[in-house]
Amino acid sequence: MNEPIVSGQRRNLDPVRVDAADHEYHENFWTSWLILFLRVMAALSLVKGLYHWSAVCGIGARPENAFDAQALPWQAGTVFFAVIDLVAAVGLWLAAAWGAVIWLTAVVSMAAVELIFPQVFGGNIVVVVVELVLLGCYLFLAIQSAREHPT
Repeated sequence: MNEPIVSGQRRNLDPVRVDAADHEYHENFWTSWLILFLRVMAALSLVKGLYHWSAVCGIGARPENAFDAQALPWQAGTVFFAVIDLVAAVGLWLAAAWGAVIWLTAVVSMAAVELIFPQVFGGNIVVVVVELVLLGCYLFLAIQSAREHPT
């Protein structure tokens, strides 16, 4: 059988890595901050995901506040965030591109649910502001990191 014809250079999609031996500190300043930010967001996403799973499992809930006693939109939102936050946590910890995409989806979804459907989780404006600030921080760090490594 013939070898497949490959045109162009193959792109490597490995997670972002910072190796101090290969690069000077000043060349990876923003990338280091971005990875630190992603790791902190991974920890927060892990905590959020476990919080939502505790609500699904009924940990610490009184019988009248059990998962099956809640409204269907609350149940659906809780299960959605229980899954997506934990998946985002793994991807963020690895500093993989898909992790950031999943996290961005979770952040925007939480802000939208709090803003557009306040009857589901209570419409807490503080949650919306915090989510948007974290989104802005990520975008700033990602842009600065991209400027350090022009293609």
